[in-house]
Amino acid sequence: MTPEVWLVAGTRPEAVKLAPVAEAFDRGGRLRASIIATGQHPTMVDQALATFGRAPDVRLTVHREDGGQAELMAQLITGLDRLATARPPSAVIVQGDTTTTLAGSLVAFWRKIPVVHLEAGLRSFDLAAPFPEELNRRLVTRSAALHLAPTTYAAGHLLDEGVPAQSVLVTGNTVVDAISTVTDRPAHFEDPALADMVERATRAEHKLMLVTAHRRESWGAPLRRVLDAITELLRQHEDLKIVFPTHPNPAVRRTVTDALAHHPRVLITEPLPYEQLAGVLAASTIVLSDSGGIQEEAPTFGVPVLVLRDVTERMEAVDAGCAILVGTDDRRIVSTASALLSDAAARTAMTSGGNPFGDGRAAERTEEALAWLLGLQAMPPKEFAPAGARPFTAV
Repeated sequence: MTPEVWLVAGTRPEAVKLAPVAEAFDRGGRLRASIIATGQHPTMVDQALATFGRAPDVRLTVHREDGGQAELMAQLITGLDRLATARPPSAVIVQGDTTTTLAGSLVAFWRKIPVVHLEAGLRSFDLAAPFPEELNRRLVTRSAALHLAPTTYAAGHLLDEGVPAQSVLVTGNTVVDAISTVTDRPAHFEDPALADMVERATRAEHKLMLVTAHRRESWGAPLRRVLDAITELLRQHEDLKIVFPTHPNPAVRRTVTDALAHHPRVLITEPLPYEQLAGVLAASTIVLSDSGGIQEEAPTFGVPVLVLRDVTERMEAVDAGCAILVGTDDRRIVSTASALLSDAAARTAMTSGGNPFGDGRAAERTEEALAWLLGLQAMPPKEFAPAGARPFTAV
């Protein structure tokens, strides 16, 4: 009987990064992928999976009242535990650092089911940023039987924390697999204004800047400083247009709308389907973002990222030169972005080294790693090692 492996997804990034793994399981034929949608962000998970021609195998339901972490965590754990009683899997893959990730790892650990952590080893070393994700991923590390690190840099963090080297494998990041799959086909934009903006940017009729800001620690005054910086960049660069997919939180959406909705060169949208976001990203001149996924995806397109955070758990992008930490200081954002918008050679220099996060084969390595863990393959996969990577040794 083919072993069943849960791929637990509650948010869009999880769905995007797990979809290539499900595809690799299908191709390999040794493992049966069951995508478990926890109900944390159900619409966005369904939307993301549909991009890859997939749907959840199991849908759980979360009833939100106060929107708090305790309420969410309690319902996720209860739902996943009931499902594990009915159909215990051979292993559970959790991805990243969300509340779903932590809940899935705890349920599996309590039931002595092997936990496999995809995108393991990321650290900002600041429990307040990102909050609560930094704590989530540290806790998942303690429960995991197999740690699939996206880079040797991330693997080094795990080794430094005493994780046994034999349980750490460097696979690359499956988001590179995902973005490569999506960009193999043209994006269809439902909004004519967005389609026109992207098409004109592709023809170099104007510069395009994608902006995303969703981190909890950026809400309030930090976000307002970012919006002030965007307003100033629009004033300084008359050929600049901006696409800003907004966070679903009403307060965040209202702050962004109040500051920018009146500007004729700004298009504020709902959260974009993944293939449309990829299309905007590919057409962009630069990106302002606090998103981890954007930091991983943009180098594939040769697009520099200004990271709207003071610290990042993805220092590979900074070390490789394809991202710059600017925080939420409006003056620093304006000066750095303006310099790049005005200098094509500087933009090219930032991204000439390629993508430090993967080579498009991370899902294949993940399938081999699971087969090895479950005794279906004698040897672990050959690891991903990009040029200039941090040595895979403990310090």
